[in-house]
Amino acid sequence: MITLRQLEFALAVAKHRHFKRAAEECNISQSALSLGITELEKQLDTQIFERNNKQVLITPIGEELLERAQRIKSEVSDLMTRAHSHQTPLAYPMTIGIIPTVAPYLLPKVLPVLKSSQPHFELSVIEKQTERLIDQVRYGHIDTAIIALPYPLDGLHAFEFWAENFFAILPNGDTPIHADKISSDDLSKTNLLLLGEGHCLTDHVLSVCALSKSEIHSSFSDASLNTLIQMSLAGMGTTLVPKMALDQISTTKSVHALPLAEAGPHRRLAFITRLNYARVNDVRLLSEIFGQALAQGEQQTASTSPTHTA
Repeated sequence: MITLRQLEFALAVAKHRHFKRAAEECNISQSALSLGITELEKQLDTQIFERNNKQVLITPIGEELLERAQRIKSEVSDLMTRAHSHQTPLAYPMTIGIIPTVAPYLLPKVLPVLKSSQPHFELSVIEKQTERLIDQVRYGHIDTAIIALPYPLDGLHAFEFWAENFFAILPNGDTPIHADKISSDDLSKTNLLLLGEGHCLTDHVLSVCALSKSEIHSSFSDASLNTLIQMSLAGMGTTLVPKMALDQISTTKSVHALPLAEAGPHRRLAFITRLNYARVNDVRLLSEIFGQALAQGEQQTASTSPTHTA
């Protein structure tokens, strides 16, 4: 009889294209994993993998079978979480994916509140770009993800919990005289530094400012937003950041942070999850907690110091 463990072995091999690394992920010996794969292929009377000393390939029928195995694994995962859905809210561990242009600015603001209100909740966080997070949510690799909207989300739940505007971090030489905001026309005349392909922040900025990619002087596909911020603070150009990042940026007399003149909100944050996800109420609760934490943080900041206008 085919077992779920055998399917896990096969999916791990497909993921790594390497038996040793797959065995390490499954926390078993390589020989035990190989035996499990061999038994699975024997039960199916089908070869899933072609392997030699140098590489592991997936056969055409293996591709189809592994796709079905992934669906089975996701259904079993949902079955397990549904069995726990009668428990108190957030009583079961969750894995959340967050895009890199949100995670470093959001988590310090919301995790203390989450820990205070749900002290026993076990949370694991991964950072990946939007497209990869959506795939991981769809296939059940993670429970939910936080992404920035707008973004196509066919077949997924979305629970919006925050909306914010973009600010330009720019040196004096790029700052319009006596400006308290910066327009897209002014931005296009600066040395604008943006992230490269695959980063939704860049797509949102281009859309809000009605700019084309040909107008961008520099893009950094493998850089982080923090890298671009440091380059701007060093006077090397202008970049755009979400409002929640401002309190982590130390501007100087030679560097300014100006809100965009374009009407907002410029991006919206949302939790996403599968339509049949058993713990959808937990995701909804998390969205409420995160939204409340951000609102409280803004209120505290407004009461203690001058703030930028969103």
